[in-house]
Amino acid sequence: MFSAECDEVVERIAKAGGTPLVVTKNCRVLGVVYLKDIIKSGVKEKFADLRKMGIKTIMVTGDNPLTAAAIAAEAGVDDFLAEATPEGKLAKIREFQREGHLVAMTGDGTNDAPALAQADVAVAMNTGTQAAKEAGNMVDLDSSPTKLIDIVRIGKQLLMTRGSLTTFSVANDVAKYFAIIPALFSPIYPGLGALNILGLASPLSAVLSAIIYNALVIVALIPAALKGVKYREVPSGQLLTHNLLVWGLGGIVAPFVFIKLIDMLLALCGIM
Repeated sequence: MFSAECDEVVERIAKAGGTPLVVTKNCRVLGVVYLKDIIKSGVKEKFADLRKMGIKTIMVTGDNPLTAAAIAAEAGVDDFLAEATPEGKLAKIREFQREGHLVAMTGDGTNDAPALAQADVAVAMNTGTQAAKEAGNMVDLDSSPTKLIDIVRIGKQLLMTRGSLTTFSVANDVAKYFAIIPALFSPIYPGLGALNILGLASPLSAVLSAIIYNALVIVALIPAALKGVKYREVPSGQLLTHNLLVWGLGGIVAPFVFIKLIDMLLALCGIM
């Protein structure tokens, strides 16, 4: 049993976010060593970035609850799991997955391997054990836990780019056919002439205008497909609204404007 004074020192160190190490000799307490994990600069801000992305951060540690709570508050994580065992880590991940969440984990120890294997996205530290590296989906050569931010950002940018281009393409195709079909079939069905709101010169010029426009718009979209749309940390609902207003509306307006301009150019060139 430790003295009340020793217990007080141990508790004070734990509450301050340190790990107390009691040094004894022949059952006599010589002192308490204060071990402290150094929180890297900028980590709290990066966890805040993850929070903006809609990602909840959970610190998993083998420290006691008092130390874990202090470190979690200092680092700015949303929650923590103290005195974690390999079984506890695995159970926590499975619990989140049963609730329908996508779980990403970073780790470096052999005791992290089962949880890394269970996680949907697992990033092992390059300085970690071989077991952790084999269990992870990828290895972070910089051994930085916050590298997950870059992974999420790149993944979301790819999804945003695909969503934006798909929205534009669907809207573009619908508008394009609505623009040329009335002019194309009005000689057969004169009633469709009322829908030829662009006043395209002839069925031939309508088809040629659509073909030329289609070739030009594919080339115009190549830079956006290669570079990707600009990543923005916004909720999915706001992102959908942005896609519909910018890419969707743009996909509807562009065919009407450019097909008409091409048709006028063809008419000037005598192609009817």
